[in-house]
Amino acid sequence: VDADALWVIRRLRGARFHAYVVGGAVRDLLVGRTPKDFDIATDAHPLQIKRLFRSARVIGRRFRLVHVYCAREKYIEVSTFRSRVADATTGDAVRPDANNYFGTMEEDAERRDFTINALYYCPIDRQLIDYVGAFPDLRHRRLRTLGKAETSFTEDPVRMIRAVKYASLLGFPFPAALAGLVRRMRESILGCSRERVTEEVFKILTSVS
Repeated sequence: VDADALWVIRRLRGARFHAYVVGGAVRDLLVGRTPKDFDIATDAHPLQIKRLFRSARVIGRRFRLVHVYCAREKYIEVSTFRSRVADATTGDAVRPDANNYFGTMEEDAERRDFTINALYYCPIDRQLIDYVGAFPDLRHRRLRTLGKAETSFTEDPVRMIRAVKYASLLGFPFPAALAGLVRRMRESILGCSRERVTEEVFKILTSVS
């Protein structure tokens, strides 16, 4: 695990917060790839994180993230566990704008795009946490969305691009059912912002370079 990411986790843990390496970094470590980035998920809220790190910057409107700068051009991205419930105090149903609400680690796992990106690892306790069957999916080279694939792609069509990326980078077979769904829904990507699509394509190019 990256030394700077470990430092951030130690600082959060020292302040009595939970903190884990999450997502693609855990996935890549398990399949023998070198992670490009080490993202961290925690139960600390953005302003609590900012108070712990002088170099921290809070970013984002839809969902606040914190960039903890370790060097001029290097930062560790820290996110607060997200909730699937819009407002637990009022009992409101799940809404698309639920990104603005914080939740538990289990809820956070359920909000991710694919199971293989929903693993949490604590390098201090050497504990791997899997709420969604991600580890068996990695072992058996399965690409699986969280929930129904059609619902997932409707919520965010860019996930179709990511599906192709993950299958290619990891050498996973692309499920026939998923391929048919991508063919049928591919034009919905045109409704996404050019910036988001460009960013995803850039990530693919840098991943294979």
